[in-house]
Amino acid sequence: MSIAICRSVVLYLILIIGIRLMGKRQVGELEPSELVLALLVADLASVPMQDFGIPLVYGIIPILTLLCVTMILSVLTTRSIRFRSLLCGQPSIIVRDGELDQREMRRNRITIDELNEELRLNGILDLSTVKYAILETNGHISTILFPQAQPVTAGQLDVRPERTELPWVIINDGRLISRNLYEAGLDRNWLDRELERRQVREISEVFLLSVDRKRHVQFIRREGVWE
Repeated sequence: MSIAICRSVVLYLILIIGIRLMGKRQVGELEPSELVLALLVADLASVPMQDFGIPLVYGIIPILTLLCVTMILSVLTTRSIRFRSLLCGQPSIIVRDGELDQREMRRNRITIDELNEELRLNGILDLSTVKYAILETNGHISTILFPQAQPVTAGQLDVRPERTELPWVIINDGRLISRNLYEAGLDRNWLDRELERRQVREISEVFLLSVDRKRHVQFIRREGVWE
């Protein structure tokens, strides 16, 4: 049993490192080559985990080889437009000036139901408002509306909105994040006063406490904690 656990942990850690090396974009948006890699790596990792007669190195070497090939392909795709087009394909315009390109839809095997679903996910109900709908290489559909259908921006209204700043999370699920407290220019005395105002005795009673640059505080008490 201990051998199985150790082998599984080693392979799991190697896969995690490999996926981290691929980058966030690849993790969230798989290209065809990356999807193939994910399927192959999963299959290669499962064999040494189940068959103790196979040396662990026989599972590690193929996985590392595939990861190295993927890294090489990633470098080549960034340096060569033709190679990137060959490996990843090209975007396809399936809606142009509010009109469907049925030929492109058939070529990419996109049904009208799938297109309507993607449009609804983008908050679009009227196809005639779509200037372009582009099927990207990762399978997502990007939409660009006609100017008259696009939301009005603050710049067009000649309005200067206030700057949007991320708040500092001071307490996260009962745990104090001291670094954020000091980065916000605050101290424990300020925190103690805020907790006292809300009749909180312990930090563990707080689910979330955050503060922005204007010192607006958001406070949420942990459920199940009684005074």
